[in-house]
Amino acid sequence: MWSLKSWQGRVLPHPLPSHERLRHYASWCNAVEGNTTFYATPARDTVVTWAQQTDPDFRFVLKLPKPITHERRLTDVDEPLRIFLDAIEPLGPRTHALWIQLPGSFGPTEVPTLASFLRRLPETHRYAVEVRHPAFFDDPRSARLLEGVLAETATEWIPFDTTAFFRSPPTSDAERDAWTKKPRLPLRTHALTDRPIVRYLGRDAEVRTVEGWQPWVGIVAGWLREGRSPTMFIHTPDNADAPLLARRFHDEVRARVPELAALPEPIPAEPLTLF
Repeated sequence: MWSLKSWQGRVLPHPLPSHERLRHYASWCNAVEGNTTFYATPARDTVVTWAQQTDPDFRFVLKLPKPITHERRLTDVDEPLRIFLDAIEPLGPRTHALWIQLPGSFGPTEVPTLASFLRRLPETHRYAVEVRHPAFFDDPRSARLLEGVLAETATEWIPFDTTAFFRSPPTSDAERDAWTKKPRLPLRTHALTDRPIVRYLGRDAEVRTVEGWQPWVGIVAGWLREGRSPTMFIHTPDNADAPLLARRFHDEVRARVPELAALPEPIPAEPLTLF
């Protein structure tokens, strides 16, 4: 979520105790994808340490656990959902949205199941759905069906933009690995709520990544001018420079929307010296 080996000594100090890594990450970026919660519900005590390391306005976008979304496919999930919501309660306002990532096989015929699930969710949280079934992107009727269900519950649709990544064949081991795993879907840029969330995958080459995100700079700037509060997550196949790239994206948007607040000053990865 907030620590990679390749960041140590560059973005994060090394060595650095695990219970301090989020605090250092939060000095670089003001939001994080909670992907690890997909694999296991964290202990409540662990979540308390996350809250202690971040300001109240830091944004966690936490993925619902795999048993809820992929194994039980949103059916008969009251108990695992209750356990998960209790575990993350210490985050308070830091829980910006709960991320419902659905498997690629979850198609239009199951939208009524999604609708029933969303209607039962507590209003104490905001929700966002990521779908990967091609019909939601290729078939306007299926897209309208999904949008209608999401709009009814003020739920956002998270696009995962991989168009820049798949524009040309992979050139590194990390890119070749991502080539076989990441979804290849049409671009979607429409926001449904006042809190759009976008996931963008570039390339290991910085110039290609920056080139690919240029349309998003204008889109995000436009959302801000409309009074929305977007969250943009920048990925590359190896994620080695992801925090630096995220800050660069923020700077490019801020150049168009000067009233956007600056990101915090990063905690130095190396101790400051006089010599």
